[in-house]
Amino acid sequence: MSKRGARILVVDDEIEIVRALRRGLLTQDYQVVTAQSGEEALSSLFEQRPDLVLLDLALPALSGIEVCQRIRKTSNIPVIVISAKDTEREKVQALELGADDYITKPFGMKEVVARIRVALRHVAQSQSGTSPLLRLGPLQIDFAARRVQVNNKEIQLTVIEYDLLKLFVTERGKVLTRQMILDRIWGAEALNRGHSLHVHVAQLRRKLEVGPDHPRFIFTILGIGYRFNDPEDEAANEGRE
Repeated sequence: MSKRGARILVVDDEIEIVRALRRGLLTQDYQVVTAQSGEEALSSLFEQRPDLVLLDLALPALSGIEVCQRIRKTSNIPVIVISAKDTEREKVQALELGADDYITKPFGMKEVVARIRVALRHVAQSQSGTSPLLRLGPLQIDFAARRVQVNNKEIQLTVIEYDLLKLFVTERGKVLTRQMILDRIWGAEALNRGHSLHVHVAQLRRKLEVGPDHPRFIFTILGIGYRFNDPEDEAANEGRE
């Protein structure tokens, strides 16, 4: 990699959007590669080896959803969807097919940069390995001992609550759809567990949060699922909830 920052692949068929993103990202010292079609994006992914993809869904011929699917077959590179499509169905589909985040047009450049920083930081953390002891603000988790503390006070979690917490912190900063969580926690028994998920998340919140009206960690993404907030990533929350 050059002396500049991470290499970002911007995929959008609207030239004005491409220019705006390119200009904004260059001011933040990112390298920028652009593509205006799904086929061009996949070629650039192989040839340019970007560190992250900003992906529009409404692409000619090969859609953004198909591009995301193909990327996930061979790569774990972070994919952030930026799209004018803001229906629940579109968001859930993109996230379940492997997108790490979803930004709706029109967007602010500060939000885009914050989301990029969060995604790249999580990649760096996962590549360096998960420490057996994790600290997130007042929250401390000892994975080896299955021990959880908040403000240095140990809290007791049920098996499901601990599994939920472990999933949330492992994928912190990402939007997890309800179906993703159900599949990861209950597997083949996920069917008809939707209400159970709501109850377990509510119980976990009561044990982690200072108050349910002022969540610090577990945020509900209406109509989609949940996102676990890393206190270091609070700048990425602006305009989200």
